Amino acid sequence: MTTPRIFKMSFARVYPLYVQKAEKKGRTAAEVDEIITWLTGYDAPALQAQLDANVDCATFVTNAPRFNPNATKITGVVCGVRVEEIADPTMQRLRYLDKLIDELARGKTMAKIFRD
Repeated sequence: MTTPRIFKMSFARVYPLYVQKAEKKGRTAAEVDEIITWLTGYDAPALQAQLDANVDCATFVTNAPRFNPNATKITGVVCGVRVEEIADPTMQRLRYLDKLIDELARGKTMAKIFRD
């Protein structure tokens, strides 16, 4: 089985796309950072260090300091696949992040995004 392309892609390359998607819908880069921080446990300096180090997406989510246990409450479809049914844990974590950014862009409140 081949490694998915997204695993090898630099997170520093994907991050601006998340920000761009949010900003197109009137949201902010700070909200994107808040989502990433909530999901992965990286604080702002650690997130910036990961971006500066140009780590790949798989490494970024696999080495997350405190992946949020409430991530399992994230459900829905991303790229035609239900995130709760993804077998590969690394891919599932990446799709959780994608789903949260999608919800932000669709105008959901942060409380709903964070499953409070």
